[in-house]
Amino acid sequence: MPPLPRSDRSVLGRWWWTVDRWMLAALIILIGFGIVLIQAATPAVAVEHGWSNFYFVKRQLALLVPSLGLIFGISLLPPSKIKLFAAAMLALFLPLLVATPFIGVEIKGAVRWIHVPGFSIQPSEFVKPAFVVVSAWLFTRRCERRGEPALSVNIALYLLIATFLLMQPDIGMTFLVSVIWFGQFFLAGLPLALVGASVLCGIGSLFIAYHTFPHFTTRMNKFLSHTGDTYQVDRALAAFANGGLFGRGPGEGTVKMTIPDAHADFIFAVAGEELGMLWCLFIIGLFAFIVMRGLMHIRKENSLFVTLAASGLLIEFGLQAIINLSSTMRLMPAKGMTLPFISYGGSSLVAMSISMGMLLALTRKRFGREEE
Repeated sequence: MPPLPRSDRSVLGRWWWTVDRWMLAALIILIGFGIVLIQAATPAVAVEHGWSNFYFVKRQLALLVPSLGLIFGISLLPPSKIKLFAAAMLALFLPLLVATPFIGVEIKGAVRWIHVPGFSIQPSEFVKPAFVVVSAWLFTRRCERRGEPALSVNIALYLLIATFLLMQPDIGMTFLVSVIWFGQFFLAGLPLALVGASVLCGIGSLFIAYHTFPHFTTRMNKFLSHTGDTYQVDRALAAFANGGLFGRGPGEGTVKMTIPDAHADFIFAVAGEELGMLWCLFIIGLFAFIVMRGLMHIRKENSLFVTLAASGLLIEFGLQAIINLSSTMRLMPAKGMTLPFISYGGSSLVAMSISMGMLLALTRKRFGREEE
C-alpha cells in the first residue's frame, strides 16, 4: 500500500506523487554510504588530534539533518521560485567568494576557506549551484529575446567567478564551472564556430595554467611522469589492491591510516579496501543512475530554463564525481575535490544538498499553472 494516496492534495501528498522517488532513493543510499565510509576513515585522524573516534561522523550527522531538510524543502519549489532562490543565494555568496583571497585562510597553498567562530565555509561550493541556475535563467532570457543585456551579464558573471577562483587558486573548480557554463551555452544554441573557439580557448587556458600556477605544474608533471611525491595516489591504488573483489570489511582497512586525506578527497580508496570492487561499482552505478534519471526527465521537458538548469546541475554532480574517482584511481592528476555525499565536508554536503534539491524540484511532474 502506498504511504500516501493519489487523492491526497496536501503539499506533502502532491510532492510525493510528482517527485522522482527513484532519484531520491539513490541520493539517500549515497548519503548512507557516506556516513559508513566517513566513520571507517576518520578514527585515526581523530585520535591523532586528541578527539573521540566518532568526532567526524558526529559533525557530519549534525549537518545531515538540515541538509536533508534543504533537499526536501527546496524540492517543493516551482521553477519560478527556484530562479529567485538561486539569485538570492548568488547575491549572498558571490561577495564572499570575492573576499576569500583577501580574508580567507591558507591551507596547503590555497586560500579557499573563510573561518568564522565555530565553523569554516567554502563560498565557491555555494556559488557553483547558484550560478548554474542563474546562468540558465540568463541564457533563457537571451534566447527568448526578452533581455538583450542578459548574455553580457552572463558572460561578466562567469568571468568574475572564474577570476576569483583562479586567485585562490582553484584550477579544478574553475574547470568544473567552465564546463558547466559552456555546456549550457552549447545547449542554448551556441554557434558551431564558437564551439570550436571555446574548445581551443579551453586547451589554451590549460597551457597557460601549466606555466602560471606552480602547484598545477607539479601535479601535471607527477601525473605524466609518475615521478616525485606520488605517495597519496600510490597508497590509494594499494588500498584497491588490498580490497580485491569483496573487500576486507567495514573498519578493517589499514591503508587509510597512511593516506592524509582518506576521509575527504581519497575516501573512495577506503571504499575500495573495505568494501571491495563490487560495492565500489555499485556506488559508481548510483552516481550514473542519478545522472541518467535526470537526463530522462530533460528529454521530456518543454521549458528551456528547466532544461538548461537541470542539465547544468547534472553536469556539476556527475563531473565532480568523475573528477574525484579518476583522481583516486590515477586516471587524471590529483585534485582536491570531494566525492558528492560521500566525502567528509560541511560546505560540500550542504551545497550539494541544495543542488540536488533544485534538481528534484526542476524534474518534478508539473501540471497547469505549475508549468510556469
